[in-house]
Order: sequence, then C-alpha cells, then structure tokens
Amino acid sequence: MNHEQITTLGQLKAAGYRPRSVKEELRDNLIQKLRSRENAFPGIHGYDETVIPDLQRAILSMHHINLLGLRGQAKTRIARQLVGLLDEYIPVVADSELNDDPLQPLSRYAVDLLAEKGDDTPIAWVHRNERYTEKLATPDVSVADLIGDADPIKAATLKLPYSDERVIHFGLIPRAHRGIFVINELPDLQARIQVSLFNILQEGDIQIRGFKVRLPLDIQFVFTANPEDYTNRGSIVTPLKDRIDAQIITHYPKSIDIGKRITRQEARLTEAQRGLVVGNELIHDLVEQVAIEARGSEYVDAKSGVSARLTISAYEQVIAAAERRALLNGETSTRVRVTDFMAAVPAITGKVELVYEGEQEGAGIVAEKLMGKALRTQFTQYFPDPEKAKKQKDKPNPYKQVQDWFGTHSVDVLNDASEADYRTALDAVPGLRDLVKASIPAEMFQEDPYFWMEFALHGMAEMSLISRNRLTAGTQFKDLFSSMFTMPSFGSGDDDDEDDEYQSRKRRRR
Repeated sequence: MNHEQITTLGQLKAAGYRPRSVKEELRDNLIQKLRSRENAFPGIHGYDETVIPDLQRAILSMHHINLLGLRGQAKTRIARQLVGLLDEYIPVVADSELNDDPLQPLSRYAVDLLAEKGDDTPIAWVHRNERYTEKLATPDVSVADLIGDADPIKAATLKLPYSDERVIHFGLIPRAHRGIFVINELPDLQARIQVSLFNILQEGDIQIRGFKVRLPLDIQFVFTANPEDYTNRGSIVTPLKDRIDAQIITHYPKSIDIGKRITRQEARLTEAQRGLVVGNELIHDLVEQVAIEARGSEYVDAKSGVSARLTISAYEQVIAAAERRALLNGETSTRVRVTDFMAAVPAITGKVELVYEGEQEGAGIVAEKLMGKALRTQFTQYFPDPEKAKKQKDKPNPYKQVQDWFGTHSVDVLNDASEADYRTALDAVPGLRDLVKASIPAEMFQEDPYFWMEFALHGMAEMSLISRNRLTAGTQFKDLFSSMFTMPSFGSGDDDDEDDEYQSRKRRRR
C-alpha cells in the first residue's frame, strides 16, 4: 500500500485497508522474520537461547510483557527494539489526538470528523518510530500524567461545560493508542498509580474523573523491573502482576566472550582514539573479568547487580588512559598497558553497590581488589601455577630468577612513562622476557611482548611471589619480604595509610 498516494478515507477503503491491532502487527511481522530467519533483535547478545525465545513466544501469544532483571541487562534496549516489528506506516485520521484508526475511531474529534466528511475525511500516515512511548516510573508520576484529567483551560477556551468529554486532556497511555507503551522500573510507581492500570490491561479501557467514556485502547504494554525493587523501594501490586501475561527474566552474560561483544559494541571510542591506541585481547578479558569478580564479591551487593555499563565505562577509561599518555609524550601510536587497566578505578567505584564490609574498606580499595582478582584469574590461564612449579623437582622454577632479582632491586612502572622508558624498565628485570616467552604462544608474544612482561609482574604480585605497591604516579614492584618493613600508600600521599593489598597477601601466606 503506497501511503504517499492515499490521503482520504475513500482512497484508503479502495486500497483494501483492514484494521489490525498492534499485537497482531507485532505477531505477523515476527512470523515473517522467523520464517526468513532474520534477526528481530540485532545488537542483543547472550540471549539467543534464553530471553529472545521467551520474548518471541510472548509476542506470538499477543501478551503484555514484564522484563524482570538486574541493572544493565538490556531490558530497555529490548523494549525499544520492538518498534522494528511494527508496520512502517499506519493510517490515522488527520490531526486526531489518539492516532485514531479511520475505520475504528475512538476520540470524539475523529468520530465527528468522519460523520461530517465521510470518505473525504483526510488521512495522515504515522511512522512506526512515532508509535513508541516510554515513561520512567518516578514517585511524582500521577494518574493525570498516565491516564488524563479534565483540563479547565481547554474548557474555558472551547467554552464547554465540564460535563463535555471534549474537555478531557488525555495522558500518555491514551496517546499511545495503536502503539507500544513502556514503563521502566515499574515497582517505583506508587501503588495507587499502579491500580489505575488494572482496567487498561484487562479490559483495554480507561476512566477519567467520572466521565462516562469508554475507550477500548489498543496498546502493547512492556514493563521493566528490577527484582531488588520488590523489597527495597517498592513492589508491583499483586493484581497488576496477575494482569501482565508474560514475565521474562533477563540475566548477565554467561561468558567472557559474550561480555566482550557487548563492550565492543557499546564502547564509545572516537576515530582519533582508534587510530592512536592499539588494543589487546587480554585487556578486554581483564575488563570483563572485573565484572565477573564483582558479581561474586563479598563486598558487593549481589541483589543490586553489576551492570554491563561497568565494563563499557572501564574499557573506555583504559583507552583514554593510553591516549592521554601518548598525547603527553608526543607519540603518534601506543599500545594499551596493564597500567592503563589499573587506571580505570573511577569507572568501577560508581558502578557497584557495596555492602557494609565494602563500605568499611572503601570504594577505591574494593575496586583495586576486584582488579587484582581479575589479574590473578587471567594470570593462571597463561602462566604455570607457582605452587606446583615450586614442588616440581625435575624442572627449574620458572619464577626463581625474577624473584631472586627482586630480592635486591625494584622496578617502577609509571602511568605516563614514554614507550622507551616503559621498555627500559621492563627490560631491566632479568629472566622476565624468558618467563613470558616460555608461557605465552609465540604469535601473541611477538605482537606485544612488553604488555605480557608487565602482565607477568602484576600476576606474580597477585600470586604473592613479589610485591606490588601503588605509587602516586604508577606502580612499584619489589621483593615481598622487604615490603613487610615499608608500608606504602595507595596513592593518597598519607604515610599513615595502610597497604591493604599487602596485608591481604600476608594473611594468605600465613
């Protein structure tokens, strides 16, 4: 149907137009995509066997939907992508408030206009992007906002009594007629406001200030909710939950690879950054590992969740740290370093909700602990287990030469060190290059040898083979025993600050 050539009701009838509900639209268009094996939800990763099939079944069943899950699980993104399953254009009575179907008018305006002009009634076409309405549930939302109310200004302007339904100012939900209406964070909506949705969900009509007006609205409702909200800020009232046909539970990425795909897709990197900074696959793994560690940490509130925004923000800061260093040193290209990863603490501290023990430690210390655990986990996937290596009598301990050297030496790896200074610092450690070459596949090592050398030092520190101390301008590696007599600060400059990382290693050794 060529919408550009149809401008009146008569032309629309002649073209064979038949009304179809929004749920039928979604269902029919999804069926087409399923038959052609076209991805109806592009950019949604990790849900192919869980959330997406549930969502498709709900659409085929023509159900209202509640997406239930912790923060940062793509609930709103999924809701917004439902627009792609709507018809590209639909006809409406021109200038009608409620996107009235020309063959099934609802509003008083559309009914009167059709009665007056018949087949000459002007027709407008609405694009699917204009048929999506989203509202964040906040404590100040009122019934008038969602449903509508009598408008005294309208009554005065049109010189109408309050008994005339034309004085009604329709809220967001009636204006979403023939479209998708999304309420984010549904439990935050006050209980009395939730009650106002009962009739809309079950009978499809609204009631406003006692007006005898019944509007059989045609809306696909999608709600999002965080299960933590059920017990903290608010809850979904039981009758409303009963009226929501399908509750679909979302989840975090089940693997690092899926997490990396999401982070790569969502990270906002400029062309200048992409041209200046060369990434590393292990950096992606480390960033994703931090989120995994946070979700299982005793310091982090598991009920609040750890959003995918943590990994996205952390990766953006890693790249920004490398970019800043290159700019300061006048370099036209640089590779990411582990020091850049360690500089991403600010991206983590605001993304995790701490329990009491975490609050006592402090957000910064918790972030460093999580990053340390991520380093430790990834280190054991590439390098020999130090405990097993120490017990093998038929093979030399691969870490011994590096450990022995640190008995009388230390190395400072500074955040803003030039490429030359960075390499000089790492080359100063005898046996470090050989340790890495023996453990890392040749192709990976040759691509970025100094990154792997630095990573080995951080990993050895996490395994309590050497010590790692935070300096104001970077990181210092030294002998573990000597660090017992020096209590370095974690970058605050206060000599009274306790090296918490050292204390935790000391307890592990005991």
